[in-house]
Amino acid sequence: MIPSVTDRRSRPLRDLRISLTDRCNLRCRYCMPREHFGPGHPYLEPADQLTFDEITRLARVFASLGVRKIRLTGGEPLLRRGVADLVALLAAVPGLDLAMTTNGLLLPAMAERLAKAGLRRVTVSLDSLDDTVFRALADTPVPVRRVLDGIDAAARAGLIPVKVNMVVKRGVNDGCVLPMVERFRGSGHILRFIEYMDVGATNEWQLGEVLPAAEIVRLIDDRYPLEPLGATAPGEVATRYRFRDGAGEIGVIGSVTRPFCGDCTRARLSADGKVHTCLFSSGGTDLRALLRAGASDKELRTTVGALWSAREDRYSELRGRRTRARGDRVEMSYIGG
Repeated sequence: MIPSVTDRRSRPLRDLRISLTDRCNLRCRYCMPREHFGPGHPYLEPADQLTFDEITRLARVFASLGVRKIRLTGGEPLLRRGVADLVALLAAVPGLDLAMTTNGLLLPAMAERLAKAGLRRVTVSLDSLDDTVFRALADTPVPVRRVLDGIDAAARAGLIPVKVNMVVKRGVNDGCVLPMVERFRGSGHILRFIEYMDVGATNEWQLGEVLPAAEIVRLIDDRYPLEPLGATAPGEVATRYRFRDGAGEIGVIGSVTRPFCGDCTRARLSADGKVHTCLFSSGGTDLRALLRAGASDKELRTTVGALWSAREDRYSELRGRRTRARGDRVEMSYIGG
């Protein structure tokens, strides 16, 4: 096994999240509010995005430094034309576990092709089963049924277990937690609840809108008794629980109230080729410029290795100290969640 480079807090580089596009077909209020991402927003031009060959080359460089898992994200990654071709290229890189996060709307048409190309699993974002709540949160006329169809298509294609991510915002969709549990208990899918986070600068985040992970667990446990499970891998972000009656498991991601910076093994690569060492990053290192200037794999490896070795990020642990102005932070739609 190739040893990972480690940062200044002894955290290895194990996971790479690759954003394929900064565009999305939804306008979720916590990620891409329409007033900031509407007509006139300066999205990346195709020539500014990394090509599939460039993405694959960088994936090999990251793999040589210890990365073992790649997750394709966006924006909405399925909006990137020919994405199944990229999956096939990445699936050919030895030793990589390949997954994707998507809003699920395009999965009915694409799940089978993605699975045949080598994708292993998908995570689907779904914040409510109630059409009114879902449409308000996602700022879309699309019904929930479209997302559920995508989850079903992923399962039929063998992209299992499907993980379903629900961002919980107090006073908005916290009443949807138990209906989501009831829908996915016993389905074979893994439902995960995510504390509403202060990512980016446009979602007008307030601490009072966070429903703490502990409250989410108590709410579920009161109706469907839970017991804790251990982590499946080092650096896992979700705290896992199983239903005592054997009807599956859930996960809770509490980056606000239960920071997991100390175990963070993730780097993020934006669609235009900038690598970020934290979800709450204010800037990235431009690998696209190096690629297009003719840098060798050795030079790319040296650059990425030095960047990770110098890493000290622990934003969530320091959140209360307001160490960085929100206006300086990159948007989640740009580097992927």
